[in-house]
Amino acid sequence: MLKKKKTHKEETPEALDGNIDTDFVDADQSELAAEKATELLLKEELSIANDKYLRLYAEFDNFRRRTNKERAELLQTAGKEVIVSLLPLLDDFERAVRSMENATDINAVKEGVVLVQNKLNNILSQKGLKPMESIGNPFDAELHEAITNIPAPTDDQKGKVIDEMEKGYYLNDKVIRFAKVIVGA
Repeated sequence: MLKKKKTHKEETPEALDGNIDTDFVDADQSELAAEKATELLLKEELSIANDKYLRLYAEFDNFRRRTNKERAELLQTAGKEVIVSLLPLLDDFERAVRSMENATDINAVKEGVVLVQNKLNNILSQKGLKPMESIGNPFDAELHEAITNIPAPTDDQKGKVIDEMEKGYYLNDKVIRFAKVIVGA
């Protein structure tokens, strides 16, 4: 048997390289260029976003440090106004002590001390301090601290405050010291 000669050429990769469509190569290169441009654009956007993030973080850190510093300064000078308003009372007490050393009339000394106490009460009430009225009121654990129970003199005083050992106080309608009381049982 005779073999037929092959008349057509086999397509090899080398042969295919010569037959590549130039439009396809140009499209492939333009796609690569577009991908690189997109990649560069995304890297630039990432660096801009990262820069914004770092700036925002630094700004917040500065804000946090500044507010902590202001808070510390505020706590150090929080009572300044009250102390300045109490300084005249300190002067009054010094005068009272000096006058007691050579006073012969005890009633004048008592009146002076009462005047200083009234002045102190007025200054503190201007700052929002109010005394708590407890005697005769029902015992309230949110306002009172029971020191002891004693038998109530009458039945209507059971569960009520009979005596007050230490007065309680409100500062701007908030309890700052509970009244220490004796409750009828």
